[in-house]
Order: sequence, then C-alpha cells, then structure tokens
Amino acid sequence: MRLLVTGANGFVGTGVCAAAEAAGWEVVRAVRSVAGIVEPAVAVGNITAGTDWSRALTGVHCVIHLAARAHVLHETAVDPLATFREVNVAGTVALARQAMRAGVTRLVYVSSIKVNGEETRPGAPYREPDRPAPQDAYARSKLEAEQSLAEAAAGSALTVVVVRPPLVIGPGVGGNLERLMRVIRRGVPLPLGALDNRRSLITRGNLAALLIAAAREPLAGGELFLAADSLSLSTPALIRLLARGLGRPARLVAVPPGFLSAAGRVLGKRPVIARLTGSLEVDAEKSRRTLGWVPVESLEDGVMQAARWYAAQGGGW
Repeated sequence: MRLLVTGANGFVGTGVCAAAEAAGWEVVRAVRSVAGIVEPAVAVGNITAGTDWSRALTGVHCVIHLAARAHVLHETAVDPLATFREVNVAGTVALARQAMRAGVTRLVYVSSIKVNGEETRPGAPYREPDRPAPQDAYARSKLEAEQSLAEAAAGSALTVVVVRPPLVIGPGVGGNLERLMRVIRRGVPLPLGALDNRRSLITRGNLAALLIAAAREPLAGGELFLAADSLSLSTPALIRLLARGLGRPARLVAVPPGFLSAAGRVLGKRPVIARLTGSLEVDAEKSRRTLGWVPVESLEDGVMQAARWYAAQGGGW
C-alpha cells in the first residue's frame, strides 16, 4: 500500500514516515522543498488552493495530511484568519479533490484539540461528541477544514478520518516546549510550583501509531478521533520530568495561581499564563476502542527523550 505523508519533514511527519515504513507502507514524502533533504521526497511548494499534488498522489492509496500553517505565538499577519484559511482550509480541500481524482480512498486529516477549546474543568475531559469551541484563528481554520473536507468527500469513494491531538512531545520538539526547556536549562526559577492542573499530551511515536491505525482501520472512515496518552501531567510534574532529562534541578517556586492569573492580565500575557496554569484533558478511549490503537511508549519516556535530545544539542546555550 502506498501512503502519502504531507509535511513529511516536520517534527511529527518524520516520526509518521518512519513508523509507516516500519509497518510495511511504501511512503511518499511531500515537502515544500527538497533542498537539504536526504530521503526521496516530492516538492509541492507552498500549500494553497492552487497547489499541484498530481506527482505526489501517483499510485497513492491513502494520505496522512499533516502540513498546515501552525499556531504562532507572535502573529504578524494583518488578517490571521484569512491567512490560516488559505493554507488550512483551501489548501486542504484542494488536496482532497485531487486525491479523489487520483483514486485515493482514505484521507487522515490531522486537526487540533484546540478545535474543542482551550481549557477543561476537573473531571470533564474533551470527548468526540463535545461541541467545538475554537478560540483563535488557527483553531477556527482547523474546524472549517474538517467541515469542508466532509462536504468535499460526500458521495465519493474517499473516506475522511479526522484526528485531533493535543501538544505532541518527543525528540526534536519545538515551540512552547522548546522554550520551556531552554528556561529550565538556564536555571531560571519558575513560579509554578503551587499548580495542580492537568494537561494531556501525546508522544510523537504514539501519535504516529494512531495515525497509521486510522489509515488502515475500515471502521474509521468518516469518524472523528481525539488523541492523547492516558496519563495527564500537571505543569510542575512536566517541568520536573524535563529537568531530570536535562540534568538540571527543577527550580519551582510556589506562587498562588490567582496571583499568576492576575499578573498575566496586567502584563498582557493572559493566554500564555492560561496554558501554563489551566487544565486541558482529553479522553482518547474511542481511539483505543475503534482503532485498536496501543501506545508504543509511555508519556514519561517521551518527555525524557525530548529533554535528553535537547540537552545533547546543547540547547539553551
């Protein structure tokens, strides 16, 4: 079976390609540019409504679509929603339509748990039947892409599977987790020791295994799956694990959460503080039950591997 992976040279994409090949798939890697890439890949350029996927789709049975305009901490676009829509909605629908013409029968779309919202109450994790509540332009574009895919594929031989993962962790992780590791490695005290929140994550290896299961399982067609490791971590617990992997002490200071929230409002950093102090839990029971998905590694191992990789690169210095 031939599998096309978009965004194949990204953090998640490299893990998916390796896992798919180990599982017996013939993998086609779609990337923006082949410059500097050792493995065989097909360059498709920037993803828009006009992207030509024909060469990448030749002989393909299934697509795992990872490529997207990701959430950014400091947005610079004049109209962020329009910019996200160009890539995440119009570009995704164009891929689906060309995939249908090429005879592809399964498209696994990697969305985001941010479609569900930004925070959960204790004992009330996100589940598939929950009403979407996207809070920013990125999350709205991912929801619109899900809806547009369902409309585009209706009545065709293409079955769409949507997967919404939370924060993904593993060797090579970037973004907020990389910034957090940099701070820990530099020995900066963190005023987060009093928190008792819960955050769901998923390791890159476990997400790759789930996506491959979604590509293969006949019962997955037309379904939505939430993805997460079974263990949720508090922010202090995550910091302690990262610090252990980095070979550094976890310099946690117990500051009342209410004070942190107030400081976030005053400093204009409310979203950043909310991600550190709030809870976001995900129930992935449907993925385990329907897909037969079995995690291939523990969350603790994934966190430690990420930290050890970062330390080995000399990160933070």
